[in-house]
Amino acid sequence: MTREQTFDKLYRMKLHGMAQALEEQLRQPDIANLSFEERLAGLVDAQWLWRENRSLATRLRNARLKQQASIEDVNFRHPRQLDRAVLRSLAGCDWVRERHNIAITGPSGIGKTFLCCALLEKACREGFSVLYFPAEKFFRALAVAYADGSFDRLLSKFSRVDVLAIDDWGIVPMGERERRYMLEVLEDRNQARSTVVTSQFPIETWHEVVGSPTLADAVTERILTCVHRIELQGESMRQLSRGRQSKEAGS
Repeated sequence: MTREQTFDKLYRMKLHGMAQALEEQLRQPDIANLSFEERLAGLVDAQWLWRENRSLATRLRNARLKQQASIEDVNFRHPRQLDRAVLRSLAGCDWVRERHNIAITGPSGIGKTFLCCALLEKACREGFSVLYFPAEKFFRALAVAYADGSFDRLLSKFSRVDVLAIDDWGIVPMGERERRYMLEVLEDRNQARSTVVTSQFPIETWHEVVGSPTLADAVTERILTCVHRIELQGESMRQLSRGRQSKEAGS
């Protein structure tokens, strides 16, 4: 078999990582110093890494994160009462494995969305499926699905994803329809999958956010059961950033 035929078959079998590693091996003048087992191990490792990177890219694309973020880039310098130890423990993603939830609260501009996306990105890296929604789009998607008859199918999709994130919950006023939509989604996920909720409203006011006493108990109970709370306080990071930029421009 010629070298060209070997590469052709590798690419046809979608062993792209192995093919690229083989090309790299053939360019190395001292490759003959390695044993057959060492060369084969290098090819297998390259194919494994290629597949893992491809899977990660797919998970990140499907997650639809609002912004690029990672745990490694979280700002601990800003005084917003973010506990480094708590975030370090969450970075291991045991909360996803144990089907726990996360509630992130704090004023506008404090970095809730970045923190949410950083936790979701880490979950993707750990091999979990993730889906991010701003609250407005979340309720809109449910309303459209209800109108076109695909509501049960969408609920099934939400119930299967390992981590569902609803960002800026409470900004959109909740009517009877939104309350029942949210309860149905949370009921399917309760202690079976993980949910992340961010909100400008403190947790103790979430009953008022929901609006209906009966449904408020049901909704908040399903979010706050086995929940990790991250309650941020302090000045807006965006305002401080604009302030620094203004000072630099004027200097």
